[in-house]
Amino acid sequence: MGWKAAEKLIRHWKILRGDNVMIIRGKDKGETGLIKRVIRSQNRVIVEGKNLVKKHIKQGEGHTGGIFSIEAPLHVSNVQVVDPVTRKPCKVGYKYLEDGTKVRFARGMNASGAVIPRPEILKERRKPRPTSPGPKDTPIELVLEKTYDEKAGIGMPDL
Repeated sequence: MGWKAAEKLIRHWKILRGDNVMIIRGKDKGETGLIKRVIRSQNRVIVEGKNLVKKHIKQGEGHTGGIFSIEAPLHVSNVQVVDPVTRKPCKVGYKYLEDGTKVRFARGMNASGAVIPRPEILKERRKPRPTSPGPKDTPIELVLEKTYDEKAGIGMPDL
């Protein structure tokens, strides 16, 4: 089972990493879990502890081999976000509140219309921002240096 790109990619994703979802098709149908990873190039998601498959890993340097259970990706059409009020699967819509903030809300037949909060895990950065300048960063003195002045004729191209 190798890597395969999706034929038609989803442009506007409504399912985010950290969302509580219910699996609506497959061997784990009806079970809920958190989205662990979103693979946008394949239109797939990985749900924590669900869709487990056996993986045979050969022994090599630094690790032991054996048969391990890993979470296989599910197609995004086979999962739905759980309504925070009714605890049933629902569709996701977007709307603007009175103060102008854009929020996700539960919509559909069994939906309550409640606001679906943004997952807390998205507020954490996977790679922290560097606090000190690195070797490839431009020094602040060169950034603030004035290299063009129209009135004085500095930095003007020779035409």
